[in-house]
Amino acid sequence: MPEITAHHGLFRNTDLHVDDTGGPGRAVVLIHGWPLSGQSWSAQVPVLQAAGYRVVTYDRRGFGRSDKPAKGYDYDTLAEDLHTLLVELDLTDVTLVGFSMGGGEVARYFSAYGTERLRSVVFAAAVPPYLMKGSDNPDGPLEKSQAAEMTAALTADQDAFYDGFITDFFSADGVLQVDEAQRQDALRLAHQADHKAALACMSSFATTDFREDLPKVTVPTLVLHGSADATVPFEGSGARTHAAIAGSQLHVVQGAPHGFNVSHAEEFNRVLLDFLAR
Repeated sequence: MPEITAHHGLFRNTDLHVDDTGGPGRAVVLIHGWPLSGQSWSAQVPVLQAAGYRVVTYDRRGFGRSDKPAKGYDYDTLAEDLHTLLVELDLTDVTLVGFSMGGGEVARYFSAYGTERLRSVVFAAAVPPYLMKGSDNPDGPLEKSQAAEMTAALTADQDAFYDGFITDFFSADGVLQVDEAQRQDALRLAHQADHKAALACMSSFATTDFREDLPKVTVPTLVLHGSADATVPFEGSGARTHAAIAGSQLHVVQGAPHGFNVSHAEEFNRVLLDFLAR
């Protein structure tokens, strides 16, 4: 099934591009980060499939090969898109793996839809509990000035912004952790994003508060993060998510940047497979 209709509109439907390996194994749904697409999971899909899992990836609305509507980039709508995918593919006993921005869909899913279809979840370099620093969120790792600078830079020169962002995405302590071909692959995916969608989602992942969602996560949970993640720093995100979810497991990949599913794919995949097997 290459597409599902996530939203039936009066004048236009919103279709999401889906890649589904099929098969009888338990389903693992991989939710990509910003500003990439489902193809960013290329280092995980064959490994999970070889281990007997049914692997489903999809492109978030506005990104990759999915439709690019003018609106719908808040997390309530994005979680609804995810739920529609699970319903349309008739998936139950599912493990959701949310990377970076995708961790927001995972968190919000529990508040909106509960646990009926879920077996377990993974927050990988994920944005919860709340990125934007403020008086009510002093541990937020994102300063308002930084968010404003990112928005201005993306608005002014998209090509230059993505080139720098993807480099930082894969860098630890200023050193690129992937080869140039891998960096270019990610840059190609970033350029498939709709400009308005990218800006709207940047606002959503920066300003959405998931602190009330996380205590509702009652299925087995893995928090997986890189110690050198400069994009979504561990102490302000992964560490707080782990503390907020009772009984969650934590694995920190030492020296790994934000894009550690590519740069440290072997360890990422090993830890993910170990968690899935429990």
